[in-house]
Amino acid sequence: MANEEKRVLAEQAYQKALRYELDYGCCPQCVLAVVQETVGFVDDNTIKASHGLSGGGGLMGQGACGALTGGLMALSAKFGRDRDKLDAGRGINNFKKSKELVERFRNEFGGITCEDLQQKFTGRTYDMWNAEEYKAFDNARGNQCAHATGMVTKWVVEIL
Repeated sequence: MANEEKRVLAEQAYQKALRYELDYGCCPQCVLAVVQETVGFVDDNTIKASHGLSGGGGLMGQGACGALTGGLMALSAKFGRDRDKLDAGRGINNFKKSKELVERFRNEFGGITCEDLQQKFTGRTYDMWNAEEYKAFDNARGNQCAHATGMVTKWVVEIL
């Protein structure tokens, strides 16, 4: 794929992922669905499997941002080690690409956990299992989580 074509695809992926996150939520699924629609190779079971990763994992906040984990899953779907090759080495190429994504994310957003982003976007963290707190978070974050979802999706397309 030519650089200009990749740049255009990456920007289109950003816009679509941003829209999906605003319309549907569940950032890892939004990243994976847009990667699937943009460049392929992500299957529906992978999208389904990412559901529990939202909100730092189980909506708990302490784990990696769901958009980031969705991006890591997308890269692994393309470059990861196959089941029948578990004994064939670590698969360092996938780790290099994953490291690049994590570093871009950390540089852009100042951290990698859901709580890091909550703090950056709103000045505090939230208990997403408390309905009032979740509503407050949803109002305070505006489109910033959607922007993070879009950026991860754009970077994944660029890294591919």
